[in-house]
Amino acid sequence: MLKLYGFPLSNYYNKVKLVLLEKGIPFEAVHAPVGPGSDPEAHADKSPLGKVPYIETEQGFLCESQVIVDYIEARWPSPALIPADPWQAAKVRELITYCDLHVELCARQLYAQAFFGGTLSEKFVARVKKDLARNLVAFRELATFAPYAAGETFTMADCAVYTSLPLAALASKLVFGEDLVAAAGIDWKSYVKLVEQRPTAQKVAADRKADQLKRMG
Repeated sequence: MLKLYGFPLSNYYNKVKLVLLEKGIPFEAVHAPVGPGSDPEAHADKSPLGKVPYIETEQGFLCESQVIVDYIEARWPSPALIPADPWQAAKVRELITYCDLHVELCARQLYAQAFFGGTLSEKFVARVKKDLARNLVAFRELATFAPYAAGETFTMADCAVYTSLPLAALASKLVFGEDLVAAAGIDWKSYVKLVEQRPTAQKVAADRKADQLKRMG
């Protein structure tokens, strides 16, 4: 059975988990935390940079969330999370790239202050705010939210957007005092409510909340 390593507070772990749940693929979730208090070398033999998520298959280990979900889509093509039409498939992957690289990784620079008690310099924060605001406007140009991120049907893009966009909104609110996602014209709260009508997203959200409460306790 496929094994998924990571932890439920990780948005990239949840991106992979949501794909697996949507496809109905049996898997074992293996708790593998990273960060303060964890051994930075604990995962290096499975994921060279010691990052999660990664998966274990009968052929070996595979890391990087987008590589993992592309592998899953190729190996278990039904139900499809990537459109059959080459152009539409490319547009879904384009949206995932914008979400992961230009929105989430940009917002991630704020996480130290937003979520972990750190302090960032005013100059650094100002630069990130400018970049994130610009990137969110660009992301909004590509996302249709009609009603899903890439159009009328749930796709792999939603597995990325649902798990990462709320983090960008929360981090910007905590650091800047302003939700930059909403300011860019993205009604992300309504979108999250839509996606969470799906049992798979409900499972991801419940596991994330349980993990959060466990850490707080």
